[in-house]
Amino acid sequence: MSSIANARIAILATNGFEQSELLVPLKHLKDAGAEVHVVSPERGSITGWDTDTWGEKVKVDVDLGDVEADAYDALVLPGGQINPDLLRVNDKAVELVRDFNAAKKPVAAICHAPWLLIEAQVIKGREATSYKSIKTDMINAGATWRDDAVVVDGGLITSRNPGDLEAFCEKIVAETEAQVLERKAA
Repeated sequence: MSSIANARIAILATNGFEQSELLVPLKHLKDAGAEVHVVSPERGSITGWDTDTWGEKVKVDVDLGDVEADAYDALVLPGGQINPDLLRVNDKAVELVRDFNAAKKPVAAICHAPWLLIEAQVIKGREATSYKSIKTDMINAGATWRDDAVVVDGGLITSRNPGDLEAFCEKIVAETEAQVLERKAA
C-alpha cells in the first residue's frame, strides 16, 4: 500500500450516507497514513444507511462552513441515495466540489455521489462511472460513462457501488500520493 502520511483528506457526507462507502475509505485512508476529516453540514454526528435501515453514527470532525479546499489534498464523496441528494442542494457542498476540481485536487465519488459532480458542473467531457441508475444523468451532463470498477480522469475518481471499494480506495491513495508529491516539488 502506498503511503500518504502527510496528506489531509476530507470526506463530505451527511445523514443517509451509504455506510460502507464512508467507513471503508475512512479506514483505508487512515491506515495509509492520511489525516482524514469527516465534513458535514450537520454538527455532532451523522447516521449512515446500511442496506435497508439506518446504520452507524459517525462523528463529524469539521463543519462544512469551515472547510476550504486549500486545507486538503483530496475530497471523498460517499454515495447512497439520500446523502448526495441532500448535499447537491447545499450550495456550500457544491462550491466545495467545484473548488477541489478547480485546484486540480483529487475528487473521489462513488455510487450516487456523482450527482454532486453533475450539480457542480465538473463532469462534462470527463470519463466517469456511477451507480447504474444514474448512468443517464451522467451522460446527459456530458460525461463519457464507463461500466468499470473505477475510472480516473484528471484526478476525478469514480466508482459504481460498494463492490468496487477496494479499487476505489487504491485509486484515492494513488491520486492523493501524486498530489502530495506534486505539492512538495512545487
